[in-house]
Amino acid sequence: MYHHSGHHSGRQQGTGTATGVLDHATPDKETLVYQRCTWCGTAMYHRLLCPVCQGSDLRTERSEGTGTVRHSTVVHRNTPAARNISLIEMAEGFVVRGRVMGPPVGIHSGDRVRLSTAKDPVRGEPVFQLLDEPYRPWS
Repeated sequence: MYHHSGHHSGRQQGTGTATGVLDHATPDKETLVYQRCTWCGTAMYHRLLCPVCQGSDLRTERSEGTGTVRHSTVVHRNTPAARNISLIEMAEGFVVRGRVMGPPVGIHSGDRVRLSTAKDPVRGEPVFQLLDEPYRPWS
């Protein structure tokens, strides 16, 4: 029986089981872990089943930590100051919700970011920083 092994590009492989995937206790605070389906190769963040093939054989991998802002929203509710909530498309192909450091209105779709901390101490979501100085054309 043929079993597709997914995409291998020299990334570090994890345990190979879905049981340890949701355990956030990683020794390195600068590391973001995600899963890759061993059957179809789809990358995903904190799932129990593959959203493409519904497979449960997921291996844990470490992200390089770079990505692109797909969408960003400024939130004013339940917070003393405005903050952003962004969807970040990581280089490995999965999307994660997190916060980008900087002025909330200065974060835009297409901005390149790098992981700053894998877990915000208050909200528990990843925190990113801009890689490039934001460039905005004159309007």
